[in-house]
Amino acid sequence: MIGTELLDDPRADPELVGRELRDIARLNALFGGTRAVVRELEPFFERGKRQAWTLLDVGTGLGDIPRAAAAAARRHGITLRLVGIELNRTAARLAQGADDGRGAPLAVALADGAALPLGPRSVDVVVASQVLHHVPRAVAVRCIAGFDRVARRAVVLADLRRSRVAMAGRVTRHDAVVSLERGYAKGEFDEMLRDAGVRAVARYRPGCRIVASWSPGASLQ
Repeated sequence: MIGTELLDDPRADPELVGRELRDIARLNALFGGTRAVVRELEPFFERGKRQAWTLLDVGTGLGDIPRAAAAAARRHGITLRLVGIELNRTAARLAQGADDGRGAPLAVALADGAALPLGPRSVDVVVASQVLHHVPRAVAVRCIAGFDRVARRAVVLADLRRSRVAMAGRVTRHDAVVSLERGYAKGEFDEMLRDAGVRAVARYRPGCRIVASWSPGASLQ
């Protein structure tokens, strides 16, 4: 692993964690993090039935991305029940209390994305945005395989493309540098997907993002 980020430390000052998460949510909105996830989800919503789905957001932060996903799903007649998981207690508490005014409640639990306490095909959609770069490669591969196991309809991964162009924000400047150094090139991301047994390929998106999405169970033989 390269460097240390504030959110890697479970003992980090709660006030600093809150400021960091608010900056991340703002940067997600401004620089493509939210759009990258919603764009990957749209085809699944378009093909889906008009009913209630469950969406699990791993490393949910303030819950801004799953709430944006819920707004997109409503345009297709789909109601998303949102569940977020976090390892950071402060983040979990803040996400639970956050309200974007769009009527998308978010239930948040403390859990490890590398060891999801869920059975096979137990949720409709799994989203993990800017999570994998926080863990060693072997753990990231295990996470991806786990996401594929628990999802019924779709898995969407979004992370940072390795670059310094996207650095922005005052509070997150140190973490931005470390995050972008930890980011992925397409070949590296594709290799992790293959090692997880998933038939999917990574794509670059605006804002120094890299994404992959697939229907669960589409595994390599």
